[in-house]
Amino acid sequence: MDPKARWLLPEGVDELLPPHAEEAERLRRRLLDLYGGWGYELVMPPFIEYLEALELGAGQELDVQTFKLTDQLSGRTLGVRPDITPQAARIDAHQLRREGVTRLCYIGSVLQARPEGPAGSRNAVQVGAELYGHDGLESDLEVLGLMLETVRSAGIEALCLDLGHVGILRGLLAGVALEPATEEALFAALQRKATDEIEALLREAGVGAELTGWLTALARLHGGVEVLDEAQRRLAGAGDGVERAIEALRRVASSLAVREPGLELHFDLGELRGYRYHTGLVFAAYTPGHSQEVARGGRYDGIGRAFGRPRPATGYSTDLKTLLALGRRHEAGGEEGGILAPWRDEPALIERVAALRRAGERVVWQLPGEAGRHGCDRRLVERDGTWAVEAN
Repeated sequence: MDPKARWLLPEGVDELLPPHAEEAERLRRRLLDLYGGWGYELVMPPFIEYLEALELGAGQELDVQTFKLTDQLSGRTLGVRPDITPQAARIDAHQLRREGVTRLCYIGSVLQARPEGPAGSRNAVQVGAELYGHDGLESDLEVLGLMLETVRSAGIEALCLDLGHVGILRGLLAGVALEPATEEALFAALQRKATDEIEALLREAGVGAELTGWLTALARLHGGVEVLDEAQRRLAGAGDGVERAIEALRRVASSLAVREPGLELHFDLGELRGYRYHTGLVFAAYTPGHSQEVARGGRYDGIGRAFGRPRPATGYSTDLKTLLALGRRHEAGGEEGGILAPWRDEPALIERVAALRRAGERVVWQLPGEAGRHGCDRRLVERDGTWAVEAN
């Protein structure tokens, strides 16, 4: 091995150095205060669990993202968590077992076998909140509002909210038995808005003309709130499930007009991210100049069923490092000013330094022989037997 390669990190794995690590910690504290103010309780699940517990929480979709190892104590296979959401669901279902609404939040490292985007990190610091025990749009809107406040807490103000509802596609496909490979190909074609490919797939699968028309229309139903009127027309007769999903999106749009006036809304009725995982409203926040979503979430009722206690659930997640990179700095890091103190064994000086630190000042000892200022703009100087703070 090239000696220089010993210091390289694995592809897609990164670290935070000064001053960004301190900025990330400040942001983490702000977010915990934010969540506490909304009534969300902090949980700290373990970094590893038995593999079956991780997979029970979210099905097999995360299997390819999970690093696996053998537990030397039990001989069972462990998984390094690629997502904290299933762990939070396990805690709600098994550990807390509360009746009624439970609000949980978390901030912790995850590790994924593959990056989610071209420049994605495999060791994100996942931030999120989950609300269990309520199946109405009100809880979706609460979580959505908290997601927006989370992003804004990082200083990201220019936002566009992308909204969809998996109930539309579920309603269209109800009673249609597509081969798994055909279904996967259909999902991929819908994501690419490839209408010709959608039509060819459905024709080959023997799907009727009316349903083919509805499914093809999904690829074109994206845009502002006016697209909901178009969806009502183009999907007329597609069934109660489809109608209810469109109406739910109308209600969300109406509520957001009051709660988030001025927020740009975009509707994509063919959005299928997490289709097998989500059960209702799905949403993602975007900001100009960044191609990937900043945060995403949605409803995923029944996740607790795998743990023996099905519960309505809605939540969102984001990456602390992404927030840090995109947001403007609320506070300067590292070079934020401070006071230099000369190194001496003098009780009066030592007490003065301690008092300044108790008052919230940043005080750095200047060690013998060093000339660095460490970002300090002031210094302690002895004047007439007292230690005064003067400009550096």
